Amino acid sequence: MAVSPHEPPPAPTTRNLRGELRVLMSWRRVFNRLRAVLRSALVTFVVLTATLWLMPGVASADVVQTLGLVLLVAGTGAVLRPLLLVGIVALGGWGAMLLGVVAQITVIVVALELDPAERISGLPSLVVAAILAVVFAAIIDWMLDSGSDDTFVKEAKRLMRGVRRRQVRQAGGPFLTLRRPRQGTEPGLLMLQFDGLSEPVLRWAVRAGNLPTLGHWLRSGSHAMVGWHTGMPSTTPASQAGILHGAFRQIPGFRWYEKETGKLMVSSRPRDAALIEPRLSDGRGLLRDGGVSIGNAFSGDAVVSLLTVSHAALPGRSARGWAAFMASPYGFTRALVLGVGEVFTELHQARLQRRRNLQPRVSRSGAFLALRPASMLLRDVNISLIAEQMARGAPAVYCDLVDYDEVAHHAGPARPESMRQLESLDRMLGVLERLAPEAARRYHIVVLSDHGQSQGATFRQRYGETLKDLVARLSADDSAAPETPAEEEGTVEAPLLVVSSGNLSLLYLTRFPHRLCRAEIDEAYPRLVPGLVAHPGIGLVVVRDEDGPVALGTSGLHRLSDGTVEGADPLLPYGPHARADLLRHQESMHVGDLVLISSVDPVTEEVAAFEELVGSHGGLGGWQTEAVLVHPARWPIGRPELDGPDAVHRQLVEWLDMLGLRTQPVGADELEAGSSTPRLSRAHDG
Repeated sequence: MAVSPHEPPPAPTTRNLRGELRVLMSWRRVFNRLRAVLRSALVTFVVLTATLWLMPGVASADVVQTLGLVLLVAGTGAVLRPLLLVGIVALGGWGAMLLGVVAQITVIVVALELDPAERISGLPSLVVAAILAVVFAAIIDWMLDSGSDDTFVKEAKRLMRGVRRRQVRQAGGPFLTLRRPRQGTEPGLLMLQFDGLSEPVLRWAVRAGNLPTLGHWLRSGSHAMVGWHTGMPSTTPASQAGILHGAFRQIPGFRWYEKETGKLMVSSRPRDAALIEPRLSDGRGLLRDGGVSIGNAFSGDAVVSLLTVSHAALPGRSARGWAAFMASPYGFTRALVLGVGEVFTELHQARLQRRRNLQPRVSRSGAFLALRPASMLLRDVNISLIAEQMARGAPAVYCDLVDYDEVAHHAGPARPESMRQLESLDRMLGVLERLAPEAARRYHIVVLSDHGQSQGATFRQRYGETLKDLVARLSADDSAAPETPAEEEGTVEAPLLVVSSGNLSLLYLTRFPHRLCRAEIDEAYPRLVPGLVAHPGIGLVVVRDEDGPVALGTSGLHRLSDGTVEGADPLLPYGPHARADLLRHQESMHVGDLVLISSVDPVTEEVAAFEELVGSHGGLGGWQTEAVLVHPARWPIGRPELDGPDAVHRQLVEWLDMLGLRTQPVGADELEAGSSTPRLSRAHDG
């Protein structure tokens, strides 16, 4: 009979101890352990040989001496690593990250210092040799794994077993047990967000056979894929405000200005996110019942928040997944070394784009060179944190994986570099499948995105000036030129402020404490609205008049409140949801006095981002509003069409309730009228 992960196990007996010894001495376990030891010894031998050969002034040594040094490194590591891990756990946060690197170097330094042959002397030389050895070890391990995740999986399994055995001891079980804990039977839900992935791109990648894990799920019928419409703004903070809290309309863009306080809000800035979350939360978020938020903008009322922007802190002492990743030679140190290789890969791929004159393209230097390896590191950290929470038996986990989105912004959403990142995320799904037998629950996996991306040359590339320059030119005779203040500044003094998110821009007349109508704007800046409407790069100008919000285009207008069209309908290039999206956005808090959407090409569906990004999102046009949801095929969807992040929130809440993971009953205000939440049996829940 299986033991619940939340109940203390039965006391050990002589029969149980004999059984544990048989498990420990099984041929498969002994073989796997011997293979791991031999591999480690071989890698250490090669690494030390190469390091000693490269160090200047080091006398040559025979094979026997090097083998002795291999044993010395193994013994030093066996003694020091557990002690260093204790220190890493105690420090948590930045201290764990720093000590994680130091731990690997310290083991090598101590071993070389104890080397009877005394081939290297002096602390500086010892440290240099240790750094070389750590770098070589990371590269060789990656080569031996053929780029697979086998070593990462083994380390994660070791972490999970340690967490579960510790839980057994804390529950009154035996202090030492050799048996591996069995997978729990209670259901759990992992919700993995592939940031920036549109439904058409995912469907194409699956059909091309480039995503083995997701492709297998869909082809086998275990999972189904549906698209959902994000609405506007199609940004991560807005979508997560809806998905995690059901409060999509609280956020008008990635950045916005608040006239009441005179502050420019940037949702990716921790202090601003901390101010925003209380506006979103009513205490009934998606993760309120013991859930865990990992790597998100907001917490969803989670009990545990790790690397969540609104909480602005690195994982602390209680997050052993963080400490274990930092302490392991296959964790942070390996990711750091391979991240340097990712920088060279990025430089090569950017050079190929330039040589082939691939269009559209943007500069891929500067901060993006650091963002690309950082996103890879963050992915591995997130999976380690998820593994720990699976071992702890967290009922629900929501994690944002940003690799694809970061690369697609600069390379293009369907370019080879972006597809490579998507393939790496698919491998992470395979990793979680392999970790499932070690979990304290039987986890189901839902994969979803928060928005898509639309490609296109930027506004500046097409028209030779930025939107800020255009607005300054149109208002030059009327007032001071507009400014976009640095994001570090807390307040704004520019009389006319341009705040952009992809191909969406919000314009604020900051001298006025209220939101202005068309007549008031024309009085302050007579040439502004006509000039913006006439510009070929501006597809829509949304402004309020006496009859409500109206969308202005070059050859016509569309009154959003009643759907009246005069002349050519400017909403046609933006799809059937455009009117509803714009109306809903007009109801958002702190929306601009003017809302601008760039033009969209009717043939290619390319947009012109107001930022220097070849792949963008935030407004309307192209695939940026076409997100995706992959879920167990037998799970019901309570509505024919998922329109907006709030609808996705309600759907996820229904599934959590179906699995019995909402400890408080789901209220009528959490679900749409008329929806039902069937509860599946434990044996047939997908």
